[in-house]
Amino acid sequence: MRIRAALAETPGGPFTVHEAELEEPRADEILVRMTAAGICHTDLAMRQVWPPGRLPMVFGHEGTGVVEAVGDAVSTLAPGDTVCLTYRSCRACGQCSAGEPAYCEHSALLNAAGTRPDGSTPLSRTDGTPVYGSFFGQSAFASHCLTTESNTVKVPEDLPAAVVAPLGCSVQTGVGTVRAVLRPAAGATLAVFGAGGVGLSAVMAAVAADIPVVAVEPFAARRALAEELGATAVVDPTAGDEVVPALRELTGGGPHCAIDTTGRPGAVSQAVQALRRRGTLALVGIGTAEFDTMPVLTKGLTIRGVTEGDAVPAVTVPELIGLYRQGRLPLEKLVTEFRFADIEAAAEAALTGRVVKPVLRMD
Repeated sequence: MRIRAALAETPGGPFTVHEAELEEPRADEILVRMTAAGICHTDLAMRQVWPPGRLPMVFGHEGTGVVEAVGDAVSTLAPGDTVCLTYRSCRACGQCSAGEPAYCEHSALLNAAGTRPDGSTPLSRTDGTPVYGSFFGQSAFASHCLTTESNTVKVPEDLPAAVVAPLGCSVQTGVGTVRAVLRPAAGATLAVFGAGGVGLSAVMAAVAADIPVVAVEPFAARRALAEELGATAVVDPTAGDEVVPALRELTGGGPHCAIDTTGRPGAVSQAVQALRRRGTLALVGIGTAEFDTMPVLTKGLTIRGVTEGDAVPAVTVPELIGLYRQGRLPLEKLVTEFRFADIEAAAEAALTGRVVKPVLRMD
């Protein structure tokens, strides 16, 4: 079928919208007409390093839309269902069987190969030239995409599409890191490094749980938004060495927990230095961090890598919707909507910090 898709055609090049062809769904696949898609930092980071031999590529992994058709083997969804799209898992490996699908043993093949697991791609240019996709089992930067039951969650049709779109990655990552991974006890304090979509989702989760939270963020507008969302305090990391003493003062000796969403060596090092003894640092951001191991040893710190907030999407997404309906997850304050045709402008707005969570609305 003829669709519109945003292609990344060169390493680090811009997104450009073109007509493309999408195959009909196979037995285990679901055809979704997209209504909105969030732009995540992962989309922007991966287009910088995507292998030239797997271009052009369609990214996008925070999709929402309406099911148009399902394959014969699909039993949990039907045409007309409104859905939230998320990461894909195999449902059969040791990690999936243990209830930890975010750490699926086949995650790279299912989410970041640019093809289906069998090496085929359902996308092509109108002249038949292959286009790569299946990003996170979806490639949501398109008018339509193919998904599977493992990464497609039915949601109420009355929810705003711009709110549903980020649930499947950035929101579940931020909220899940607080609620499912760190689980700070009463009286604990939290520091969040980076007040983007993931970081501010973590701030909202902490506020909802009555956990004092300090946001460390260089952009003034994002610091202001963190305070509006209920952060106890904010810190400007451009103050350099002042970040660590500021965090210790604001938390009465150092936070019990910290989340780094930036992947930047300086931020990770500051988190390690600031944490109090026996504290825990959750690493969420992609990057190459360097830090002094001495305080990790002498303070008995725990450093925990986190993927997708340890979310089990079929359980987590409904929980997030419940928090949103209760007013404890005001996601609309994070979202700025863009037309699909303006995807590159939306990406640039995210990269420069002018917006927190750009969401593309399909025409």
